[in-house]
Amino acid sequence: MPLDEFHLRASVAVSDIRMAAAFYEGKLGLRALRSAPSASIADGSRIYASGGGPALNVYQSVTAGKTDATLATWYVDDLDGIVDELTSAGVEFVRYEQFEHDAKGITARAGGGRIAWLQDPDGNTFALEADV
Repeated sequence: MPLDEFHLRASVAVSDIRMAAAFYEGKLGLRALRSAPSASIADGSRIYASGGGPALNVYQSVTAGKTDATLATWYVDDLDGIVDELTSAGVEFVRYEQFEHDAKGITARAGGGRIAWLQDPDGNTFALEADV
């Protein structure tokens, strides 16, 4: 049975689930569908909705923030509007030396379109991308 028949959910480790929830819910505006234990931590994880269904599992772990790679990408229609809204909520956008960013932190994406990166309090990196 091929895996392309099943829903995929990204999982992200964080060092403090309460601090993470304040960021994901308060700043990014994600809606928690449920909370659950994470290993031996009662209420140590959250499942967040995005795009109409469960999409992101955030859980407390000692492995939080151990990668510099982009963990997940939101594909948006109005990149400037989303960046403005998140900036107003206190989100800071990451700027990489090898790219030329505009005043908002948006840069051209390889192959066309535009991209901006943000990080959660543990340094987990996410992207926002738009085709225009």
